[in-house]
Amino acid sequence: MNSPTGTPPENNLVWAILCTVMCCIPLGIVAIIKSTKVKELWLQGDYDGAQKAANDAKKYSIWGAVISVVFFVLYILFFVVIGVAGNM
Repeated sequence: MNSPTGTPPENNLVWAILCTVMCCIPLGIVAIIKSTKVKELWLQGDYDGAQKAANDAKKYSIWGAVISVVFFVLYILFFVVIGVAGNM
């Protein structure tokens, strides 16, 4: 077995955890699972798989954050509309 050369890609675990805690739990969990596979795949010599897992973890974290922001904006708009309609 060849030992891996270089360093493994950034696993984006911090972003995955932040996404899970602050944003979107389902996508955050998927991101955590993907990010924890990065080092394992790298040590097995699957460099492309490790990079893909790192990219997927980042992608799911970003999507979780974007979805949370969209829902937050919709939530605020809902109460603004209700407030305006209540004053009429």
